Amino acid sequence: MSTGIIDRSLAVRAKVLAGLERLRGVALLLGRLAVGLVFLSTGWGKVHNVAKVTEFFTSLHIPAPGFHAVLVGWSELLCGAALVLGVLTRLATIPLIVSMVVAILTAKRPDIHGLFDVVAFEEFTYLIVLVMIAILGPGAIAIDHLLAKKYARPEG
Repeated sequence: MSTGIIDRSLAVRAKVLAGLERLRGVALLLGRLAVGLVFLSTGWGKVHNVAKVTEFFTSLHIPAPGFHAVLVGWSELLCGAALVLGVLTRLATIPLIVSMVVAILTAKRPDIHGLFDVVAFEEFTYLIVLVMIAILGPGAIAIDHLLAKKYARPEG
């Protein structure tokens, strides 16, 4: 292969990567909206039907099912809303991550026969997206980003 082809390929690669980097904020917004809207919706349903959620948690042998039904419902509702808005984003992922781990270990346990069963669960996908958001942050299209810019302290 000639070095001209390699140089042109590297230049195209650099342009494509730069273009993709400019879309980072959009990608993070889409990830936040995808999981945030799901949790906003499921939280709303749980908050408005605590008795049914309590009954389900009782069947899973979750301790203090009434308390946890309320806790999970409000966590999903409020943290889902926080993800959608991009406010306190990284903090909002923590209760949702815990909730997904507990869901996999309790409600999904009978369906686990191997690794491929776990990765096929919606809860696992939500868990991975939540971890990504916790690590990467909310992105530029978020209230967190606006607040950070407004209240950033000068370095020095």
